Amino acid sequence: MSKSRLISFEVLNDVFKNNAYSNIALDNAIKDCSKEDKAFITALTYGVIERKITLEYIADKFLDKKPKGKVNTLILMGIYQLCFMDKIPSSAAVNETVKLADEVGCSYYKSLINAVLRKADKERIDINSFDSLSVKYSFPEHLVNMLKKQYGQDEIENILKAFNTKAPVFAIPNSLYVTADELWYELTDEGVLCEAYGEVVKIFSGFSADKSVAFKNGLFHIEDLSSFECARALETKKGERVLDMCCAPGGKAFTIAQSGAEVYAYDLHPHRVKLIEDGAKRLGLTNISCAVNDALKLNESIPKADKILCDVPCSGFGIIRRKPEIRYKDLDSIKELPEIQYGILSVSSKYLKDGGRIIYSTCTLNKKENERVVKRFLENNPDFRLINEKTTLPEIDGGDGFYFALMEKTND
Repeated sequence: MSKSRLISFEVLNDVFKNNAYSNIALDNAIKDCSKEDKAFITALTYGVIERKITLEYIADKFLDKKPKGKVNTLILMGIYQLCFMDKIPSSAAVNETVKLADEVGCSYYKSLINAVLRKADKERIDINSFDSLSVKYSFPEHLVNMLKKQYGQDEIENILKAFNTKAPVFAIPNSLYVTADELWYELTDEGVLCEAYGEVVKIFSGFSADKSVAFKNGLFHIEDLSSFECARALETKKGERVLDMCCAPGGKAFTIAQSGAEVYAYDLHPHRVKLIEDGAKRLGLTNISCAVNDALKLNESIPKADKILCDVPCSGFGIIRRKPEIRYKDLDSIKELPEIQYGILSVSSKYLKDGGRIIYSTCTLNKKENERVVKRFLENNPDFRLINEKTTLPEIDGGDGFYFALMEKTND
């Protein structure tokens, strides 16, 4: 496991030092590892990112001065193994972390690391006894306060708990070929632990897309349950023209295309458009046309549509369990988002036919990016009316945090 710890350290260092995306950095780092090593590296890496505030609180109890950079990361890794990885013996958690210090150029601090970890092991702290929700669940105070203000005291702890669980994986059956029950059979035959879950299949473990024959054969795509429900809420059907204005990675477009609608999928970046094209080809969806487009600028070449999906860039405060570093975003860094989101919605609405419908959606729980953007749009566009508005809070065994608002353009 020593090599695994080194890989985890390198990913964590990249995330903490260079603000790398944890999922991308981790996927690249473990692609050649064994199944067992992948599981260990993933658990340790995501765990340290997820529990950083809690771990630093514990470490501070045994430090006179907080270390920086690599030394801090090593200490956090050791404490996480001691406090959250029950199958790792304390001796291994301490000794392997000290050895790792040599490998990453921190030999001078071995004694400090050893002393802190041994104290943390001996003087165990009951994390569940913490009064501070910030420390207990490892969320910055500003995010805890924002969510508490917007969703209330009764919901805040449930939201934080859900964010600290492992996100379920949902396989969306390609209705051109299989039903949910038939897909369950195919995946079970591959050794994947899963269950039919309404119209989708929930995968518990044992899944790797690049090794799944069913995936390669286009029997399904991966999409969160909340996102799937948003795409279905647009109620598209054969013969309709549908625009997906911010499409990548394409899950909703793939769901919509299975209704038989003609889908025009757009994204700002060419490499992301290529991902959509590749996914549509794998799924056998010939009714998706892809192109590069800036959603903030009116494009006269885009045709008028019966329905439009406007899933805008957002803060991501609904998918924290999938990308745990999102929780540490400075709220000032996202203050410009509502203006961008409003701009995309406003431009996108101009492509809609009279009597058509547009759905605005985000994967955040920040009401400034959700209800307030929609309220502003409706106030400034009296020819649109709200049909349905829904906020989904993250569920431990269900979908991510998500928001959508379905609106209709009147014939007046």
